[in-house]
Amino acid sequence: MRVLGIESSCDETGVAIFDTEQGLLGQALYSQIDMHAAYGGVVPELASRDHVRRLLPLVRQVMSEAGTTPEQLDGVAFTAGPGLAGALLVGAGVGRSLAYGWGLPAVPVHHMEGHLLAPMLEEDGPDFPFVALLVSGGHSLLLEARALGDYAPLGESVDDAAGEAFDKVAKMMGLGYPGGPRLAKLAESGTAGRFRFPRPMTDRPGLDMSFSGLKTFTLNTINDLGGVAALSDQDRCDIALAFQEAAVDTLVIKCRRAMEQTGAKRLVVAGGVSANVMLRERLDAAMAKKGVRVFYPGLAYCTDNGAMIAYAGALRLAGGERSGLPIAVRPRWPLAELAPLSQDAS
Repeated sequence: MRVLGIESSCDETGVAIFDTEQGLLGQALYSQIDMHAAYGGVVPELASRDHVRRLLPLVRQVMSEAGTTPEQLDGVAFTAGPGLAGALLVGAGVGRSLAYGWGLPAVPVHHMEGHLLAPMLEEDGPDFPFVALLVSGGHSLLLEARALGDYAPLGESVDDAAGEAFDKVAKMMGLGYPGGPRLAKLAESGTAGRFRFPRPMTDRPGLDMSFSGLKTFTLNTINDLGGVAALSDQDRCDIALAFQEAAVDTLVIKCRRAMEQTGAKRLVVAGGVSANVMLRERLDAAMAKKGVRVFYPGLAYCTDNGAMIAYAGALRLAGGERSGLPIAVRPRWPLAELAPLSQDAS
């Protein structure tokens, strides 16, 4: 089965073609980071307009690079949520229209299911069942994945997502947008032990998380040093390291508890924050002690991309799922609301 996938949930326009026998045949990604950086964050209207400009040229580019004609496709997949309403409508409108014009079935894909399945794009990807940590700018969620579409939530952030906290702390320190990767880079030069930040909600049972208080603690530390303007370069590095260690340790502790609670031996970590080097190192070390294998997406598939949507769409099309003709998106769409779906492709 060969599927065209379209991702447009936020500020990146992704297109890819995935074949269940030959793998990923082609992909293209356009990031709007430079445009939104001037505003310190994503401007939804600008994001939607840029998806309108980029999508069809990217579809033509990927179709050409993959040597694929519409007649060789078996379906079109598009992100239907969660995400920015306008951005989702652009991708869904283009995807559903192409499918209708080409006489192909279309399938709406849950954005977070795309991330969840992204490690399966790797040669030695995970099999169901497994526990997953989905950690990004919009989500921090632990769940038990029993089969395609059969997801049981275990815990989530009660306030800010981890990636959101990274970006907000970076903004406090004047690092610009997107700040998470820049904060992680600063942390590489930090002095270990100078600051000790709290590990939120780790002193109580359960798998829910919180990062808002950690963000406030960071702000108070900055103010105690005289404010952002008074920070030395080393102060910034040390604060970045202390914040990153606290956020990462919190995630590791919650993952360890989730594995103990479920007895699972496979952990999938996906989403933008899964690219964080410290998170990978500390998770690998902690899980190895428990005989748990950890799976990550390739670095190119940690952030939003069309490949994960094409792959998820191929599995859902193989399982018989189809989209009706009306175009509908869900800016808010709990992953647990997906129905279990058998699948023949992998």
